[in-house]
Amino acid sequence: MAGIVVVFDFDKTIIDMDSDNWVVDELGATDLFNQLLSTMPWNSLMDRMMEELHVQGNTIADIEEVLKRVPIHPRIVPAIKSAYALGCDLRVISDANVFFIETILKHVGIRDCFSEINTNPGYVDEEGRLRILPYVDFQKSPHGCNLCPLNMCKGMIVERIQAILAKEGKKRMIYLGDGIGDFCPSLKLREEDFMMPRKDFPAWNLINENRRLVKAGVHEWTDGEELERILQQLINTINRRKPIVISGVLQIPDNVKSSSWSLATASSSPLLNTNVQVCSSHYHEACEL
Repeated sequence: MAGIVVVFDFDKTIIDMDSDNWVVDELGATDLFNQLLSTMPWNSLMDRMMEELHVQGNTIADIEEVLKRVPIHPRIVPAIKSAYALGCDLRVISDANVFFIETILKHVGIRDCFSEINTNPGYVDEEGRLRILPYVDFQKSPHGCNLCPLNMCKGMIVERIQAILAKEGKKRMIYLGDGIGDFCPSLKLREEDFMMPRKDFPAWNLINENRRLVKAGVHEWTDGEELERILQQLINTINRRKPIVISGVLQIPDNVKSSSWSLATASSSPLLNTNVQVCSSHYHEACEL
């Protein structure tokens, strides 16, 4: 095993759309969705919308067909397959729902790449209607995190994964996401981990506004092609433990220095024509080229 856990958000990370909005829009229920949007939590609203679609005569097969048409960047599936082939433990943490996620992952042939999917439960009831439930029953047992929506705290899920991994031996985590809900887990990552926020999306904005709170190395991406390239480089860097420049930043691996990687950016390097990473006062000379 590579000793690396890669955690993916789903909407606007693995796929290029919000899966909830995609289904609602494609099946013609946008007007009602907009009318109810301010009246109930999102998760409850989606359960209500599945009821409306059922009443209108839409079947589970209709929903599945819509999900199979969801836009996805052509490099996302190869990126995930490559990370899996390299021995990474891949997981999903998403505020979508298990029915949507598994339908899409199976359709594009990558469901078996993921060891775990953490998301809102969903099931087809005896009437053939899709039901969507909250990951956390916030009315009975609220999670208490003021950064996250009522139904899910992704940071708590990351902490649970970290606790399990600690028992198995030290592993490093790479987290990819885009939304507001992906900011909380970025605060749970350690210095030796990596956060990959999608550029110009809410998580990226929040990280930039609160940069000192994030301990992990941050590497932004814009589309599936850049996601694939950066993810591959990070995995290779961890596996080979060699210095590498990723997105204009020199990374010094653990076999070169004793301390964890830092995020402080030093002055521009005349040799690389790029910014150089300051690792620690110990290894200042190793980092300055």
